[in-house]
Amino acid sequence: MQDDAPKKPSRIQQRNRHLILDAALDVFSAHGYRGATLDQIAVAAGLSKPNILYYFSGKEDIHVTLLSQLMETWLDPLVELDATGDPMTELLDYVRRKLDMARDLPRESRLFAGEILQGAPRMHPHLVADLKPLFDEKCAVIQGWIDAGKLAQVDPRHLIFSIWSTTQHYADFDAQVQVLSDEDPIEGARRYLDMLFRRVLSV
Repeated sequence: MQDDAPKKPSRIQQRNRHLILDAALDVFSAHGYRGATLDQIAVAAGLSKPNILYYFSGKEDIHVTLLSQLMETWLDPLVELDATGDPMTELLDYVRRKLDMARDLPRESRLFAGEILQGAPRMHPHLVADLKPLFDEKCAVIQGWIDAGKLAQVDPRHLIFSIWSTTQHYADFDAQVQVLSDEDPIEGARRYLDMLFRRVLSV
């Protein structure tokens, strides 16, 4: 009887897929989807263009794969916001986690930003199916803290938007931030944003 189970990728195949995706992350984050080419990805990966097309059907397939992998990572800090924890601690920890991502995953941040700036043509289903329910759930948690008198009267949605904008800025505009900073920008941001959001959220 023939075994129809899919074969596990070999070590070389796994390595090559990783090389391609890592190279593509560099190319897409630097040039955007429209400016990136398979030739650029092939050069960055150290593989031939036909070799790239052995693993992926084209540029869009690579881009969608990267975005799909990124989505889970991108949602993790929000997932960790704990309704049973101390509200101020939970929100300030969320700010710190987002700053850590700006420091550690700048290419991923720019990939995500580029997709959103284009109108999210490839990520829109993930935004609807994955981000929206989680976002609504955490907004309800924050509203519950506000209603209980544990936080100042703020709009939970705009609070989260402001956390995103003040943390992801350090990845998406890194070239500008580096020129204008006299110290490690992430450490400076950590102190400043802690003070900022404490003042915004304190009752």
